[in-house]
Amino acid sequence: MKENSFTLTDPIGVNIHVYEWLPESDVPVKGIVQISHGMCETAVRYARFAEALTGVGYAVYANDHRGHGKTAGQVNLLGDVGEDGFYWMRRNLLQVAAKALSKHEGKPIFLFSHSMGSFLAQKLMCEEGNEIYEGFILSGTNGPRGMLRLGESLASAQLKLKGEHHRSVLLNSLVFGSYNRAFSPVRTAYDWLSSDEAEVDKYIADPFCGAICTTRFFRGFFHLLREIHSEESLSTLCISKPIYIFGGDKDPVGMSGQGIPRLAELYKKRGVSDVEYRLYPGGRHEMLNEVNRDEVTTDVLNWLEQHLPYEATTTA
Repeated sequence: MKENSFTLTDPIGVNIHVYEWLPESDVPVKGIVQISHGMCETAVRYARFAEALTGVGYAVYANDHRGHGKTAGQVNLLGDVGEDGFYWMRRNLLQVAAKALSKHEGKPIFLFSHSMGSFLAQKLMCEEGNEIYEGFILSGTNGPRGMLRLGESLASAQLKLKGEHHRSVLLNSLVFGSYNRAFSPVRTAYDWLSSDEAEVDKYIADPFCGAICTTRFFRGFFHLLREIHSEESLSTLCISKPIYIFGGDKDPVGMSGQGIPRLAELYKKRGVSDVEYRLYPGGRHEMLNEVNRDEVTTDVLNWLEQHLPYEATTTA
């Protein structure tokens, strides 16, 4: 695998750091996989997954979202995505996709997304510009849920009281506080991420992972979660592209296996003809970092292969 990185400057002047992983010279590119990472992590954590993708002919592009990784640049700037940050994160995804397509003209591009990144993807699936994608993969995700308006109101109140840059332990606890309950007795605060202790320890040791986000971040995040399953958004859902959803049946983000089937059923009812989902028994939040990650990766590769346009498979 060949590894590169570059920056793209977005329309409001933010420099977006992008990782580029390419197949070796003797492996022709047959498609592109773009990765939208999760909250409080970085795109470089997907390098192992990228190695599997590049090994079978996919060029891989993954940017650090605003307020994350090298796009944030410094640890003290993590967790603040700026004004209208969740809108601009989606625009950044399209900007990276356009750059990838310009480098690999005529190749299909798929959007792989995880956790917060999957919620960005769910919104993007209802917005102008999504037609560039050949299909969507949602990992560690969830469908409609309650209490979001209350969460947004609480975040707005905290913002007014403490300021938009305040790192809210209260809101962080509201989002993550219950996630470890199913795994008692716990070894760390992040046992809910994976049953592989080594992977959890790597996350904890990474200074660019696990930051407490700002009140402005949480207000935007709750608003995004409230928007993505609204009638207004779903009325413009792209129903012509395939969707693959997967997660662990012990993932608290996906309501321990309840959220993903509900989301798949929602998309089917809205007219998406090609929706598949898979739940992995015992799996927690990060299936790409679980003990059965090779199985999970193989399933993703198989889905991609099944959904490559015929022209891509014959011209690679």
